[in-house]
Amino acid sequence: MDIGLLLLRVTIGLTLAAHGSQKLFGWFGGHGLDATGKGFEGLGFVPGRRHALVAGLAETGSGLLLALGLATPLAAAAFAAVMLVAAVSAHMGRGFFAMGGGFEYNLVLGVAALALAFTGAGALSVDAASGWPLSGPAWGAAAIGLALVGGAVPLAQRQRQPAPVAAGASRA
Repeated sequence: MDIGLLLLRVTIGLTLAAHGSQKLFGWFGGHGLDATGKGFEGLGFVPGRRHALVAGLAETGSGLLLALGLATPLAAAAFAAVMLVAAVSAHMGRGFFAMGGGFEYNLVLGVAALALAFTGAGALSVDAASGWPLSGPAWGAAAIGLALVGGAVPLAQRQRQPAPVAAGASRA
Protein backbone atom coordinates (compact mmCIF):
# COMPACT_ATOMS: atom_id res chain seq x y z
CA MET A 1 0.00 0.00 0.00
CA ASP A 2 2.82 2.43 0.84
CA ILE A 3 4.39 2.03 -2.61
CA GLY A 4 1.00 2.71 -4.21
CA LEU A 5 0.59 5.90 -2.18
CA LEU A 6 4.13 6.94 -3.08
CA LEU A 7 3.45 6.41 -6.80
CA LEU A 8 0.19 8.37 -6.59
CA ARG A 9 1.72 11.23 -4.60
CA VAL A 10 4.80 11.59 -6.79
CA THR A 11 2.87 11.32 -10.05
CA ILE A 12 0.14 13.84 -9.33
CA GLY A 13 2.40 16.05 -7.22
CA LEU A 14 5.14 16.44 -9.80
CA THR A 15 2.54 16.79 -12.57
CA LEU A 16 1.00 19.79 -10.82
CA ALA A 17 4.40 21.23 -9.86
CA ALA A 18 5.45 21.08 -13.51
CA HIS A 19 2.19 22.74 -14.53
CA GLY A 20 2.84 25.53 -12.02
CA SER A 21 6.38 26.02 -13.30
CA GLN A 22 4.94 26.50 -16.79
CA LYS A 23 3.02 29.48 -15.43
CA LEU A 24 5.82 30.88 -13.28
CA PHE A 25 8.88 30.34 -15.45
CA GLY A 26 7.74 29.21 -18.89
CA TRP A 27 9.37 25.82 -18.33
CA PHE A 28 8.18 22.64 -20.08
CA GLY A 29 6.68 24.59 -22.97
CA GLY A 30 4.73 26.97 -20.74
CA HIS A 31 4.00 30.60 -21.49
CA GLY A 32 5.52 32.21 -18.39
CA LEU A 33 3.96 34.67 -16.01
CA ASP A 34 3.18 37.58 -18.33
CA ALA A 35 1.47 35.55 -21.05
CA THR A 36 -0.31 33.38 -18.51
CA GLY A 37 -1.49 36.54 -16.77
CA LYS A 38 -3.07 37.74 -20.02
CA GLY A 39 -4.83 34.39 -20.30
CA PHE A 40 -6.11 34.75 -16.73
CA GLU A 41 -7.47 38.20 -17.55
CA GLY A 42 -9.30 36.63 -20.48
CA LEU A 43 -10.97 34.33 -17.94
CA GLY A 44 -11.99 37.31 -15.78
CA PHE A 45 -9.18 37.19 -13.20
CA VAL A 46 -7.93 40.78 -12.90
CA PRO A 47 -5.14 41.60 -12.44
CA GLY A 48 -4.18 38.54 -14.42
CA ARG A 49 -0.48 38.50 -13.60
CA ARG A 50 -1.17 38.46 -9.86
CA HIS A 51 -3.70 35.65 -10.20
CA ALA A 52 -1.29 33.71 -12.42
CA LEU A 53 1.48 34.16 -9.83
CA VAL A 54 -0.73 32.91 -6.99
CA ALA A 55 -1.97 29.96 -9.07
CA GLY A 56 1.56 29.08 -10.17
CA LEU A 57 2.88 29.24 -6.61
CA ALA A 58 -0.04 27.17 -5.31
CA GLU A 59 0.41 24.56 -8.04
CA THR A 60 4.17 24.31 -7.67
CA GLY A 61 4.15 24.41 -3.87
CA SER A 62 1.27 22.02 -3.27
CA GLY A 63 2.55 19.65 -5.93
CA LEU A 64 6.01 19.48 -4.38
CA LEU A 65 4.60 19.10 -0.85
CA LEU A 66 2.33 16.30 -2.00
CA ALA A 67 5.15 14.54 -3.85
CA LEU A 68 7.22 14.64 -0.66
CA GLY A 69 4.30 13.66 1.55
CA LEU A 70 4.82 16.75 3.68
CA ALA A 71 1.82 18.39 5.38
CA THR A 72 -0.26 16.16 3.13
CA PRO A 73 -3.78 17.37 4.07
CA LEU A 74 -2.79 21.02 3.61
CA ALA A 75 -1.02 20.25 0.33
CA ALA A 76 -4.06 18.27 -0.84
CA ALA A 77 -6.39 21.16 0.05
CA ALA A 78 -4.33 23.71 -1.92
CA PHE A 79 -4.00 21.26 -4.81
CA ALA A 80 -7.76 20.63 -4.93
CA ALA A 81 -8.54 24.35 -4.62
CA VAL A 82 -6.47 25.09 -7.72
CA MET A 83 -8.20 22.27 -9.60
CA LEU A 84 -11.61 23.60 -8.54
CA VAL A 85 -10.82 27.08 -9.84
CA ALA A 86 -9.48 25.69 -13.12
CA ALA A 87 -12.47 23.40 -13.58
CA VAL A 88 -15.04 26.12 -12.96
CA SER A 89 -13.34 29.02 -14.76
CA ALA A 90 -11.79 27.34 -17.78
CA HIS A 91 -13.38 23.94 -18.33
CA MET A 92 -16.91 23.61 -16.89
CA GLY A 93 -18.62 25.11 -19.92
CA ARG A 94 -16.96 22.58 -22.19
CA GLY A 95 -18.51 19.48 -20.71
CA PHE A 96 -16.93 16.60 -18.83
CA PHE A 97 -14.33 15.01 -21.10
CA ALA A 98 -10.85 16.51 -21.40
CA MET A 99 -10.80 15.71 -25.12
CA GLY A 100 -13.35 18.48 -25.61
CA GLY A 101 -11.70 20.83 -23.11
CA GLY A 102 -13.88 19.65 -20.22
CA PHE A 103 -13.14 19.35 -16.51
CA GLU A 104 -12.39 15.60 -16.35
CA TYR A 105 -8.63 16.03 -15.78
CA ASN A 106 -9.10 18.65 -13.05
CA LEU A 107 -11.66 16.48 -11.28
CA VAL A 108 -9.45 13.38 -11.28
CA LEU A 109 -6.37 15.22 -10.03
CA GLY A 110 -8.28 17.15 -7.36
CA VAL A 111 -10.08 14.10 -6.00
CA ALA A 112 -6.86 12.04 -6.05
CA ALA A 113 -5.18 14.73 -3.93
CA LEU A 114 -8.11 14.82 -1.51
CA ALA A 115 -8.08 11.04 -1.22
CA LEU A 116 -4.52 11.34 0.08
CA ALA A 117 -5.76 13.63 2.86
CA PHE A 118 -7.97 10.76 4.02
CA THR A 119 -5.47 7.91 3.56
CA GLY A 120 -2.34 9.81 4.53
CA ALA A 121 0.90 9.93 2.60
CA GLY A 122 2.03 6.46 3.63
CA ALA A 123 5.16 5.21 5.32
CA LEU A 124 7.42 6.48 2.53
CA SER A 125 6.82 10.16 3.24
CA VAL A 126 8.15 13.10 5.22
CA ASP A 127 4.95 13.07 7.29
CA ALA A 128 5.66 9.48 8.41
CA ALA A 129 9.36 10.15 9.00
CA SER A 130 8.40 13.13 11.17
CA GLY A 131 5.90 11.09 13.16
CA TRP A 132 2.96 13.20 12.02
CA PRO A 133 -0.09 10.95 11.57
CA LEU A 134 -1.93 13.35 9.27
CA SER A 135 -4.72 11.21 7.90
CA GLY A 136 -8.23 10.04 8.58
CA PRO A 137 -11.77 11.38 8.29
CA ALA A 138 -11.14 14.62 10.18
CA TRP A 139 -8.07 15.51 8.11
CA GLY A 140 -9.87 14.58 4.89
CA ALA A 141 -12.94 16.64 5.78
CA ALA A 142 -10.73 19.57 6.75
CA ALA A 143 -8.93 19.33 3.40
CA ILE A 144 -12.24 19.35 1.53
CA GLY A 145 -13.41 22.39 3.52
CA LEU A 146 -10.17 24.28 2.91
CA ALA A 147 -10.26 23.37 -0.78
CA LEU A 148 -13.80 24.72 -1.14
CA VAL A 149 -12.90 27.98 0.63
CA GLY A 150 -9.59 28.23 -1.23
CA GLY A 151 -11.39 27.80 -4.54
CA ALA A 152 -14.31 30.07 -3.67
CA VAL A 153 -12.12 33.10 -2.90
CA PRO A 154 -10.58 33.55 -6.36
CA LEU A 155 -13.81 32.53 -8.06
CA ALA A 156 -15.66 35.24 -6.10
CA GLN A 157 -13.08 37.80 -7.24
CA ARG A 158 -13.54 36.81 -10.87
CA GLN A 159 -15.19 39.39 -13.08
CA ARG A 160 -18.32 38.18 -14.82
CA GLN A 161 -17.30 39.77 -18.08
CA PRO A 162 -13.72 38.95 -19.08
CA ALA A 163 -11.38 41.92 -19.21
CA PRO A 164 -10.99 43.44 -22.67
CA VAL A 165 -7.91 42.33 -24.53
CA ALA A 166 -5.54 45.14 -25.47
CA ALA A 167 -5.14 45.93 -29.15
CA GLY A 168 -2.68 43.56 -30.76
CA ALA A 169 -2.84 41.03 -27.89
CA SER A 170 -4.37 37.61 -28.31
CA ARG A 171 -6.22 35.34 -25.91
CA ALA A 172 -4.13 32.22 -25.65
